[in-house]
Amino acid sequence: MSFTIDDLPVRDELRGKSPYGAPQLDVPVRLNTNENPYPLPEPLVERIAERVREAARHLNRYPDRDAVELRTQLAKYLTDTTGHPLRTENVWAANGSNEVIQQLLQTFGGPGRTAMGFEPSYSMHSLIARGTGTRWLSCPRTEDFTVDPGVMRDFVLEHRPDVVFLTTPNNPTGNAVEPDFVLRLLEVMRQAGPSMLVLDEAYAEFSHGESALPLLERFPNYVVSRTMSKAFGAAGLRLGYLAAHPAVVDAVQLVRLPYHLSAVTQATALAALEYTDTLLGYVEQLKTERDRLVDELRGMGFDVTPSDANFVQFGRFADPHEAWRRLLDQGVLVRDNGVPGRLRVSAGTPAENDAFLAAARELKSLAVPAAPTTTKEQSA
Repeated sequence: MSFTIDDLPVRDELRGKSPYGAPQLDVPVRLNTNENPYPLPEPLVERIAERVREAARHLNRYPDRDAVELRTQLAKYLTDTTGHPLRTENVWAANGSNEVIQQLLQTFGGPGRTAMGFEPSYSMHSLIARGTGTRWLSCPRTEDFTVDPGVMRDFVLEHRPDVVFLTTPNNPTGNAVEPDFVLRLLEVMRQAGPSMLVLDEAYAEFSHGESALPLLERFPNYVVSRTMSKAFGAAGLRLGYLAAHPAVVDAVQLVRLPYHLSAVTQATALAALEYTDTLLGYVEQLKTERDRLVDELRGMGFDVTPSDANFVQFGRFADPHEAWRRLLDQGVLVRDNGVPGRLRVSAGTPAENDAFLAAARELKSLAVPAAPTTTKEQSA
């Protein structure tokens, strides 16, 4: 007798849905999940081993439930890199930024409440909203994947969402918003009524512009979400964190699981934070490679979205999945994540990017010619 998920009493809003994920294939060049391609430097690996060895001596005890030392060092990192002073009380950490998002939606969303985002954007926002029983609203971006301020204002005032997500740099498109746009959104939300803005800055370290984190001083309903997966080259660590008013940090602790961050995770993250300067040096290399990808893809005639992240969206293809398959046939794995006519490639090492660009040249026959580029500033 066959038995499937359809035979289970799954909640109606989850039926027919697919779990989040990208193909994990063993190919020579993997550029599909926005990972940092540079392994951690050996001195950091040794430091991690030292810290984990010390933590292992106490694994018979629960870890620090509130991760105070880790939050203190994350606050110092944000203070040093943004110029905005933060204290331990302003920071919360969890198992990846996805758990941060989940805790925020458990706290401020839920049944009878709504969340919204500007799409296409990070698909986990809507998936986690659905998982927490929060109704999801999608405000469309423009044809160039920016956010129209007028459309934003009308949408927020009409729907009055309880939680608003804005991603900068945006995943999967790569473009960023300026702090002035974030300020404008916060002011519109103030008119609409009580709500929370979650600014997802997972790729902030790769951006050309400034972080909007300093706006925390003026808005207690504002949260900035970050991760150690990208700039810190620690995707396998699963460590995300947020910065917000201390009251927000107090609120999310109402829904966090007890002892949610293991002692090993905390020890590893603390070791990585000791090597911030070294790891951010890799970020500078990736920014150079990202800009090279943009320039060379445009030189081939592809339509390329301006990128402030460690990835590049390009096209246009009448059949993007066919273009994805042809790259895969040449040993290069990129991301086909459903944006019409586009694919997304992560910035890799120079050698990996060379291999991708060589394979991309073979796709020109599949591409719709790009419109001439202009110097028009992005609206978001």
